[in-house]
Amino acid sequence: MEGERRQRVVVVGGGTSGWMAAAALARLLPTRCSVALVESEAIGIIGVGEATLPHLRAFNERLGIVEAEFMAATRATFKLGIEFRNWGRIGDSYIHPFGTFGRGTGDVQFHHYYTRLRNAGVALPPIEAFSMACSLARANRFGLPSHDPQQIASTFGYAYQFDAVAFAPYLRRFAERLGVRRTEGRIVAAERDAESGDVTAVVLEDGRRVEGDLFVDCSGFAALLIGREMGEPFEDWSRWLPADRAVAMPCRTATSVTPFTSAIAMPSGWRWRIPLQHRTGNGYVFASDFLSESAAADALTAAVEGMPLVAPRTLRFKAGRRARSWVGNVVAVGLASGFLEPLESTSLYLVQQAITALIELFPERRICSVDRDEFNRLINMEYDRVRDFLILHYHATERDDSPFWNYVRTMQIPDSLAEKMELFRRRGRVVKYREGAFLDASWVSVYLGQRVYPVDADPRAQGPSVDSLAAGLDRMRGEIDAAVAAMPDHAAFLARYCPMPTAA
Repeated sequence: MEGERRQRVVVVGGGTSGWMAAAALARLLPTRCSVALVESEAIGIIGVGEATLPHLRAFNERLGIVEAEFMAATRATFKLGIEFRNWGRIGDSYIHPFGTFGRGTGDVQFHHYYTRLRNAGVALPPIEAFSMACSLARANRFGLPSHDPQQIASTFGYAYQFDAVAFAPYLRRFAERLGVRRTEGRIVAAERDAESGDVTAVVLEDGRRVEGDLFVDCSGFAALLIGREMGEPFEDWSRWLPADRAVAMPCRTATSVTPFTSAIAMPSGWRWRIPLQHRTGNGYVFASDFLSESAAADALTAAVEGMPLVAPRTLRFKAGRRARSWVGNVVAVGLASGFLEPLESTSLYLVQQAITALIELFPERRICSVDRDEFNRLINMEYDRVRDFLILHYHATERDDSPFWNYVRTMQIPDSLAEKMELFRRRGRVVKYREGAFLDASWVSVYLGQRVYPVDADPRAQGPSVDSLAAGLDRMRGEIDAAVAAMPDHAAFLARYCPMPTAA
């Protein structure tokens, strides 16, 4: 494209999604586009997306962000998985790990051998005993994974728990060093091309105009361009994911800084606990049809560990997505595109996937419909598959102790999820995808953790004798326990690797 004018990209809205998009475009497509970002300091950010998936590590590495520096700036801790308490039954606890069960190698997945032994009547610990990530999390230890595939310490990954309010300013400094131009101001209107309908400029409150060729809508729930201007419809999924409120309240860290996020089921939803270096994030995600906002705030206040730092604040939302996230020359990213509750920490993952798809399908001289259609296919697929995974947590329960749990336990679920559940119940098979957020271990952890057990396993798991399989599992558990014992305490590792600034 030497000698050609670069595409003028205008990112509408800042916050985490806006600055992620701006930083990635400026870093990865410096010769293809110029990037301007418009945001208003008067519009706050939600700032509760504190837990992430391992995919963010790859995003940061691709941009050249130094992990220890980023973690110190955002007061981050490590995250080996998500603990689920009281979901299948009150008193239950399991961890969805970032890593494999067993060694994760071979043609037959570990859970098939586990299922064979369980169905044969062998007394077994929960399957998480055979996960390096789960075992580290339970022991409150952490070390970086091994690069040697022969080592059991190579079988886990990790994500971050960080201060979401600090992440956007960190990305802003990073992006501005790459040449991103920031404009302060509130957008009040958009100008459109009379013939194509494309957006040509956004108009600020003081009359200034910011022109562009491609507009990335990161304006949050307001969806200024994709919703208000382009009129793209929103698909409502609240019949399957009825939680539509969250009460959030950080507190001083009074207990151990655990290397995992907790999702604790409550009578009308669930409560998150996210430990950072300087505080603990807390929130109660609930369905307003079953609980009032004041009662949710009271329940959260009674449950948190440590002294609250601020009064509870309420967030309102609706689960679902736009029918299309790229319409005309407007690409919606983040909350403008859709919303799925934070149960599996997928918010930033969905932002990241949209940014990645946009970069891979970035227009050359003009926007082609085939690229736009492929972007929409990919983003819709991501949302739909995450939706099914979230619904599984609610529907696969035996709880009948409240109207909320009775509803989600008995509701009609999407056919796509019903087919997945039936396949697992019959044969222990997890539907495999070439693309998507969650791999086998993720689904297996929720199925077994919430008592969805297969009646049969992969026929190839019938090869070894029951005795030899049981002995092999004992050896593996011993290997994992020894590797965990050699790892340092999580807080001690943080203090050496990425201590937060002393002035914080």
